[in-house]
Amino acid sequence: MRANARERRCRPLPSAALRGFTLVELMVTLAVVVVLLRICVPGFVSIQRNSELTSAANGLLASINAARTEAMKRNLRAAVVPADGGSWAGGWIVYVDIDGADGFSAAKDLVVSTQPALASYFSMSGNNTASGRSPYILFNGSGYPVTKDSAPTSLSVAITRNDLAGDPSREQTRRIVLSKTGRVRVCKPASSSDSDCSSASN
Repeated sequence: MRANARERRCRPLPSAALRGFTLVELMVTLAVVVVLLRICVPGFVSIQRNSELTSAANGLLASINAARTEAMKRNLRAAVVPADGGSWAGGWIVYVDIDGADGFSAAKDLVVSTQPALASYFSMSGNNTASGRSPYILFNGSGYPVTKDSAPTSLSVAITRNDLAGDPSREQTRRIVLSKTGRVRVCKPASSSDSDCSSASN
């Protein structure tokens, strides 16, 4: 009895139970994985970048609203300006113009918030006061957007994915539109010339 029990315990497993993957099976599996990656990865990248686009547009929207709120709360001018003074894509600063110099001074003005630079596959451009070598978005103490000469103004800033071209690029563009009344909104333009989304359905 004991000998028979030892024989059963020591009996080798069938060869089928020890069988692993063959080289052909492994190659087929790898080929399927490669095909799936080629299909899925671009989609994941696009989803990620679209999410970043939405986040950037909402971030600028929030910054403009913050500048307007601070201007009305303190009855002082408040502004949003590029962090480097010239390029929106390099990030921006929201500040209250404490010294009334119509320009940002880290030593004298009150910084409300800052926005880091966008990823390299985003470009930003604006019109009116939000364009040029030293763009800005400025509010007076009543919460109205103005030029540095106190003239009422409206403007828009576009954020676009520069890794796309043609219709896909337009589809992945968001425009932040600021009216003369101080109302700000985000929209998707119908064309590259649709500066205030008046031709778009949204």
